[in-house]
Amino acid sequence: MKKLSASIPRIALTPPEAAAALGVGPDFFDENVAPELRLVRRGRKRLVPVSELERWTAENAERVFGRSA
Repeated sequence: MKKLSASIPRIALTPPEAAAALGVGPDFFDENVAPELRLVRRGRKRLVPVSELERWTAENAERVFGRSA
């Protein structure tokens, strides 16, 4: 398959890429984040949809009230 010269936006990442996107290590990602995500599995390949990372981040963000920035 020929590589495309144009940059194509990613809609799914490998688990190590997903961990890096969140700013955490692979072990932390596997233990604390991946169990809460819907993953794409085909054979041994696992992919993490970017939309799942965004959903997980929004649901796990804390709201801090009464603090000024």
